[in-house]
Amino acid sequence: MAEENKTSRPPPDPNSAKYKLGEIAKRAYSDAQAAKERGEMVGWCSSNFPVEIPETLGLAVVYPENQAAGIAARGGGERMCGISEAEGYSNDICAYARISLAYAKIKDAPEQNMPQPDFLLCCNNICNCMIKWYENLSGELNIPMIMIDIPFNPDYEVSGAETAYVKAQFLAAIRQLEELTGRKWSDEKYREVMELSGRTSRAWLAATATARYRPSPFNGFDLLNHMAVMVTARGKKEAAEAMETLLSEYEDNHEKGVSTYRGEEKYRIMFEGIACWPWLRVTATGLKSRGINMVTTIYADAFGFIYKDFDDMCRAYCKVPNAINLEHARDKRIKLCKDNHVEGLLVHTNRSCKLWSGFMYEMCRQIGDACAIPVASFDGDQADPRNFSEAQYDTRVQGLTEIMDANRER
Repeated sequence: MAEENKTSRPPPDPNSAKYKLGEIAKRAYSDAQAAKERGEMVGWCSSNFPVEIPETLGLAVVYPENQAAGIAARGGGERMCGISEAEGYSNDICAYARISLAYAKIKDAPEQNMPQPDFLLCCNNICNCMIKWYENLSGELNIPMIMIDIPFNPDYEVSGAETAYVKAQFLAAIRQLEELTGRKWSDEKYREVMELSGRTSRAWLAATATARYRPSPFNGFDLLNHMAVMVTARGKKEAAEAMETLLSEYEDNHEKGVSTYRGEEKYRIMFEGIACWPWLRVTATGLKSRGINMVTTIYADAFGFIYKDFDDMCRAYCKVPNAINLEHARDKRIKLCKDNHVEGLLVHTNRSCKLWSGFMYEMCRQIGDACAIPVASFDGDQADPRNFSEAQYDTRVQGLTEIMDANRER
């Protein structure tokens, strides 16, 4: 009788953007595993390495950051971090790095497996911890690492000298991969990948921009889930088509007055920092129970790359949020807050990103002043549940809500 009373969830609509994007994210792993089984070389790639390079060369790559997030979201973060700590890695370093280094050692994680690498592709426009993480992987697995250095830019524009410096590294990376894998670069294939990457990015940026509507046609946590495809598959036709479907669905939601956010949207906030994957349900519930929708985050739009040629692509990779000066980073976020009618800013101070967090404190203070919105922060960890306080988080969100209420009454 109990079985009869259970309500079953309807099967996913295979024509929906959510289904299509989920399948693309899964295929990033299965396609790489199939390539490995065919005897092809497979790489591990940092999230802001120019995906156009392996895509043009037809190389299968997977992303340790995405895998670590998947493992953490499914409850395996603490176990994997413990393995790397037993090997001597400090609890203070990035939890994604600890999970990745553990996976390289034990080569199995039921939450999310992926093939072992034959080479590494590293770019430091996310953070400089990435360099040491990948250097250690290279040493422990005895495989080559191809490194691209994106210098910190103190100006708003990317100079000709910086473009030339980065372009030389992109070209060197292509030559190294050609020698390593036997694949050959094709300008024709690159132009195809460039067009698809631009098409995917334009649809994604337009979809995230529908948060300007009130209510937003989407739940902000959609951005965190769909961002994986922007990292791994921007240059693929199926990604472009899925993102265009997503944009169409969000526009339809607006026309119909509906949203993927379940409940009444009472408050609209921007989220700053990395998602706390082990506690995603806790963080989401803490917002939803108060009618708070996270309508924007800088890291969603950060993976939308639009450029017109190879040199312009080099400039685009120099302008990601973590490679620019405080003033430029601040102004990008102020624009998002104002465009999307944000009423509050919630900041995750990630435990292993303390240097960035010091920069973030001052930047967020300036954003709060410029937009006349309250700012609340909480300590946490993107993948290790030992470093997250549910009580602290709930108290900070409660305080943010009370100040947003007070602002409305003025």
